[in-house]
Amino acid sequence: MAAKTDFTEQEWDALQKGVTGAGMLVSLADPSFFDSFKEIGAMTKHLAAARGDSTNPLIGEVAQVHGTGFGLTASPQEIETQTIEALKSSMSTLNAKSPGDAQAYRDFVLGVAKSVGEAAKGTSDTESDAIQKIEGALAGA
Repeated sequence: MAAKTDFTEQEWDALQKGVTGAGMLVSLADPSFFDSFKEIGAMTKHLAAARGDSTNPLIGEVAQVHGTGFGLTASPQEIETQTIEALKSSMSTLNAKSPGDAQAYRDFVLGVAKSVGEAAKGTSDTESDAIQKIEGALAGA
């Protein structure tokens, strides 16, 4: 299993941006002011649980994010584009450097995305579409 020290700063940023971006992408797919509080809370809770309880040390380190990796003025399109790029890059990096961690990362990202989708009123069709885009990026599509 890999650790943060096995990655360049750019690779590490992509790993973390992929996770936070996945949560944000799902949240923005069906925006609602009040729902966003529940969705961000779900993402925060999922990250905190991974920091303390992950059986994969790399996931525990990736979950120690500080910020989202996106600027305050990032548009939904920018978040989608950059998230998909970060996820594809992360999977390529993991498959090359630490193939044993690739599935754990994939599961972690999807877990964050799905928990955000289910946080408010259940996963909407547009949130499901966002999750499918995330799955496609994680599969290299």
